[in-house]
Amino acid sequence: MIANPVFRYRMLTLAEGWSFVLLLVFGSLLSRVSDIDLVMPLGSLHGALFTLLVLATLLIRRRLGWGLATTLLALAAAVVPLAPFLFHRYKRDELLAAERAAQPAAA
Repeated sequence: MIANPVFRYRMLTLAEGWSFVLLLVFGSLLSRVSDIDLVMPLGSLHGALFTLLVLATLLIRRRLGWGLATTLLALAAAVVPLAPFLFHRYKRDELLAAERAAQPAAA
């Protein structure tokens, strides 16, 4: 399952979206109301996941048959808070079908 590039892309989309939410809620908010500062570790995590998501989007677009518009939409969704979840939901059926098609037949 983890070797499936579509599965990895789906999970990376969700992880990047959650890292952004955690950065905004816990990093920014918590640092303003307490002495706990999680901006640097959460920001680093989110930055790494964002970079991986951009690379993964560019690598998987051909496998999924995405044109320029869909690719740009996927990349733009990575920048807007909560948009990765909306994009994931919008493309869910297509991603799951591609994931099933990429799995080897059971022996």
